[in-house]
Amino acid sequence: MRNLQIKVVCPDNKDLLTLINELDEELLIRYPKEGIFTLDFNQTKINTATFVVAYSNNIPVGCVAILPMSRECVELKRFFVKKAHRGKGIASEILLFMESEIKRQGYSVIKLETGPYQPESLHLYKKFGFFEIEKFGEYINSKYSICLEKKL
Repeated sequence: MRNLQIKVVCPDNKDLLTLINELDEELLIRYPKEGIFTLDFNQTKINTATFVVAYSNNIPVGCVAILPMSRECVELKRFFVKKAHRGKGIASEILLFMESEIKRQGYSVIKLETGPYQPESLHLYKKFGFFEIEKFGEYINSKYSICLEKKL
């Protein structure tokens, strides 16, 4: 039986940074460098982000961040579940947790970017009611980006 705990963490959390590095390594297998959009942890706006790490039996298995875009809207970024832990509902639980956290913080719209070489991500987001929108922000000119949105 899986014991899943989802925790809000600081941007310098070691488990978070390790998971993000694993995400970047996996994305580099799927996309060229110009198709990967990271978070700059040295920017001051990083302090406005909310970071989450999911632990299964005290082992870090997934992460995600939300970054405010406006008074109503946040961007979901750096969503990742380790390969060995996929297909077990962890991503769904993280997404439900984040939706609750986003509502708690007073936001009503979630935007995100994913890519065509991540069909599992597209499936999850569409299952949770996200729909495709025009590309926004840094993704506007990226041929590797698919942007989605959900109104809460």
